[in-house]
Amino acid sequence: MPRTSVADLPRFDCRDAYVATLSELAGADQRIVGVVNDSVGSSKLAGFRRSFPDRLINVGIAEQDMVGVAAGLANGGRIPFVSAASCFLTARALEQIKADVAYSNHNVKLCGMSPGVAYGELGPTHHSIEDIAWLRAIANLTVIVPSDPAETSAALRWAAAVEGPVFVRVSRMSVPQVNPDDYAFVPGRAVTLRDGGDVTLIANGTVLWRALVAAERLEAEGVSARVLSMPTVKPLDTEAVVAAARETAGIVTIEESTIAGGLGGAVAETVVQRHPARVAILGIPEFAPTGSAAYLLDRYGMSPEGIADAARSLLRHG
Repeated sequence: MPRTSVADLPRFDCRDAYVATLSELAGADQRIVGVVNDSVGSSKLAGFRRSFPDRLINVGIAEQDMVGVAAGLANGGRIPFVSAASCFLTARALEQIKADVAYSNHNVKLCGMSPGVAYGELGPTHHSIEDIAWLRAIANLTVIVPSDPAETSAALRWAAAVEGPVFVRVSRMSVPQVNPDDYAFVPGRAVTLRDGGDVTLIANGTVLWRALVAAERLEAEGVSARVLSMPTVKPLDTEAVVAAARETAGIVTIEESTIAGGLGGAVAETVVQRHPARVAILGIPEFAPTGSAAYLLDRYGMSPEGIADAARSLLRHG
């Protein structure tokens, strides 16, 4: 029987996994609190508020205060999970993330909701395509971009257990589950979802499943594509990147963010220093226009066929 394509699997909103996991963690640990910027609805935290009414702090539309309050809570022994639209959390409160959280090494978990182009119809002011590049440049901060509900839940469990600053992107776009239910998140480790020796596709977040479908199409043409899931942009699994550069004809990176300084930049920096190879970086190169998230991803070459085309081009010119 033919295998079911990843494109045909059921789709899920990762915010549901976020809320379920956070509620479970809070039920087991009195130190866990939520901090929001009038974003209870968009973060789907209404159920958390009902269960823990005294452990959800809403500072209103004041992102800088929100991160500062979270740092203070951490300093007092709490484990705050800051939940806010990534475009506002990272842009408006970048100084507080840098100074109050990362530099001060406070045990704050920053959860960037609806990142990338999830707010597509609201236009460039609400696109959060720079967040990974900004935060990757800040020392002492782990940066995680989960690809599905299982990985979102596992990353949150790890974040709650580890001491120190963590940023987790939480998607609102529906995605298929590509990891098993018992998936265990390991920071700094890539996951090989498909093996292959011709070309490597490295992706994370909402576009990972698109890379898997691209690999299916390439396989039908006799092209063996390795697919690496890279949930941790910082620290990056440099050994997996070097192996891909050494063992395949080149690498295509795919990310729902700017092409400058994100996953593609991290991979390119590794390759140029460790094992030079051809790298094609798929992402968003400009202020993206208003439009649905699916339209925008396709516009910038991140449809399954667009990803496959990037791999074909790399192989032709390799």
